[in-house]
Amino acid sequence: MKGLSLPLPSIVVALCAAVIMYVGGAGFWLSSSILVVWLATLWLARPEPTVETITRDDGSVSRQTMIELVEPFGLPVLMLDGQRIAAANAAAREELGTHLVGQDARVALRHPEAIRLLAKPAGRALVRGLTGARSIWQVSRVPIDERFSLIEMVNRTAEADISRAHTDFVANASHELRTPLASIIGYVETLADPDAKVDAATAARFHATVLRESKRLQSLVEDLMSLSRIEAEKHEVPRDRIDLGQLVGSIGSEIAMSTSESLLEVETVDAVVAGDRQQLDQLVRNLIDNAFKYGHPGAPVKVRITAADGETVLTVTDQGDGIHPDHLPYLTRRFYRTDPGRSRTAGGTGLGLAIVKHIVERHRGKLDITSALGVGTTVTVRIPLAGPAVETVGLPLS
Repeated sequence: MKGLSLPLPSIVVALCAAVIMYVGGAGFWLSSSILVVWLATLWLARPEPTVETITRDDGSVSRQTMIELVEPFGLPVLMLDGQRIAAANAAAREELGTHLVGQDARVALRHPEAIRLLAKPAGRALVRGLTGARSIWQVSRVPIDERFSLIEMVNRTAEADISRAHTDFVANASHELRTPLASIIGYVETLADPDAKVDAATAARFHATVLRESKRLQSLVEDLMSLSRIEAEKHEVPRDRIDLGQLVGSIGSEIAMSTSESLLEVETVDAVVAGDRQQLDQLVRNLIDNAFKYGHPGAPVKVRITAADGETVLTVTDQGDGIHPDHLPYLTRRFYRTDPGRSRTAGGTGLGLAIVKHIVERHRGKLDITSALGVGTTVTVRIPLAGPAVETVGLPLS
């Protein structure tokens, strides 16, 4: 029989013993009976086929073969022998622990939804909190035969986080748009009401408020559109050669003309990066604008460009109240404000640093924000320097 290993040496010994007994006068039937009993005990004492050794004509394979099949999977995969884990690939061991093999799957997974799934021969379940408080896994059980089955786990946490982030973004954007719109509508309705009897001074103040809220609404829409464009292009690596030092110097001169040269200190060097000129211009202007908004009135803003170790470093430093350490990790979130009232008064949309972060990420750079209460804040942007320019030599056509 295929797959059956016969104990040939033991059988030969049993036959020889039976022949000797027969020759010694034990008789044919007695010798034959002892031979049959001996062979039966050899058959009954044979080892049970296990998952490590079984190979059948119906396509079943050995445990080692199954391990070799599931190990390269990027997804966590478990092979079950009944309810016991017979094998687990590297991804499963990383998520659930290194001592999975040999455990009862219900103990290893330890979740009501997963346990209910394991009670069925096949099926699928969405399990929340399997590997962490916010984790979401899609767990599927696929039978191989009556004895063996596979458990496949797909991590849906990132998809849920993205969906949640989109929902939060829409809610926040709607709130931010509704606030100036409500103000504009309210003042315009008052001005348009013939029975309101608004005097000239009040009307002028209402008009100024409507204009201010309209500009705020315009800025918010422009920032939303800008953020949308940047996110759509974030996987496209910029390839234009931009001298960031020259760009910062030009922006600094322009801003100094509208404020005061003594309030903006610019120090630059030549620093060529592979970038998008429009986005880098927006990044520099956003950082300088934030520094003036949140720095002390009359205090200088320092902008510096250096180049070393294969990267250009842009730092923008203000002298303001500073930011509490608890706020620093969240500053680049959309619509996040440390002081909402002051931000709106200063004309901020809550999207400036979110835009800066996405521009830096598109340019394969790094963003760092440090602050000291009562001293000020420094924003540092590191972007890799561009390699040497490659000259293209035209070849004559033959």
